Amino acid sequence: MARMTALLGISHGTADAAGQHAVAALVAGVTTALPDTVVRLGHVDVQQPDVAAALSALTAEPVTLVPLLLSAGYHVHVDLRRAIAHRADVTITAALGPDDRLVDVLVARLVEAGYRDGADAEIILAVAGSSDERANEDCRETARLLAGRLGRPVRIAFLAAAEPRVREAVARASAGGHRVFVATYLLAPGYFHDLAVREAPGAIVARPLLDADPPAAALVDLVVARFRSTA
Repeated sequence: MARMTALLGISHGTADAAGQHAVAALVAGVTTALPDTVVRLGHVDVQQPDVAAALSALTAEPVTLVPLLLSAGYHVHVDLRRAIAHRADVTITAALGPDDRLVDVLVARLVEAGYRDGADAEIILAVAGSSDERANEDCRETARLLAGRLGRPVRIAFLAAAEPRVREAVARASAGGHRVFVATYLLAPGYFHDLAVREAPGAIVARPLLDADPPAAALVDLVVARFRSTA
């Protein structure tokens, strides 16, 4: 009989307690959606277990590693592939984004923050930013998908590592006297969401994709779909 494949979700990791709780709630939702699958959580940085420790705890079954990351940059292309080099029974899926299900949640967060179709508003997609241009391009694709969904332009802005920065983008968008909404393309609360709020004076900053409320079904479905794409 073939062994069941385990799902190992790997997040970036955060020192923020609210962020830790939000990511853990997502993994709990995935566990509920896959009752016959071993589901575990590990982290690239900051938190434990790290990738090596998480993998060492899963030796009785093959593993599908799902990066709980919104884009595929250095962590996905280098760090995670290096971490599994000694395990022929481990497969890595694509990162979570870009994906229409993430756009579903971004739109829901904007509506929750007060955005309405046809409103006289400017939309900015705030992303963490990366030194790996592949990750930045993934985020630009998400901005294009969001613009298509909203039927209006969406400016992308970065919190670190790339240009334009969020503060500059907000200043430009505010110059015309319009309301400015910042959709935060961030998985969970923490340093970068706090930075987005500070760097967007006068703008309405939406909540991250995960927060204190239960994770959106679209996010759980996305992780499950990534797992099933290889498992």
